[in-house]
Amino acid sequence: MGESLRLDKYLADMGVGTRSEVKGYIRKGRVKVNSQVEKQPERKITGEDTVTFDERRISYIETEYYMLNKPAGVVSATRDKLSSTVVDLIDEGKRKDLFPVGRLDKDTEGLLLITNDGDLAHRLLSPKKHVKKLYFARVQGRVEMEDVLRFQEGITLEEDFTTLPAELLIKKTGEESEVFVTVCEGKFHQIKRMFEAVGKEVLYLKRLKMGELALDETLCPGEYRKLTREEIELLKN
Repeated sequence: MGESLRLDKYLADMGVGTRSEVKGYIRKGRVKVNSQVEKQPERKITGEDTVTFDERRISYIETEYYMLNKPAGVVSATRDKLSSTVVDLIDEGKRKDLFPVGRLDKDTEGLLLITNDGDLAHRLLSPKKHVKKLYFARVQGRVEMEDVLRFQEGITLEEDFTTLPAELLIKKTGEESEVFVTVCEGKFHQIKRMFEAVGKEVLYLKRLKMGELALDETLCPGEYRKLTREEIELLKN
């Protein structure tokens, strides 16, 4: 924890409640600082202080990083009126400001980074950085070398947009093909639209890697874990 924070902001940041709810808890005597009831929401808290709410210690965490194996049917958003979101799945998160870095389509599975580190998210998503993303796809139709070359050249999806060169690796070809695709952009439905442009349909799509961060294959769809220190450094560097 860096500079001091108001007690109400400290507790709100850690998800105890909204700022107004937290002020009510403080005034009711449910909050202690260094074992003493504290009824002033504006009390300044530093890293040296111990804060409890209903006798439960509330430690301040500035940044959190989670790797989620996103399941199909969940929206890549912080909130949605109709569907559950990827942030809803992170039930041990302390921060109230967690968000997904980028987005995966609702029916797409795989690696998604959930954090509150805006600077890292900006670096990973910046078009200037060309961060590579690796996907596995099952495709209706026979994927051939002609498609590999088309992907290498870049595919025009709209009058004013042609994709950057993408790598297409054929694992299995036939009426239903299995491929790996590496792109360094993230346009809406981009991979699905790229295959549509070459006369194919994506049946299943899963992200395996983002930059140097690879999906932990021990995570079942819907499961997550905290990033290791080494993984955070890989992303930041």
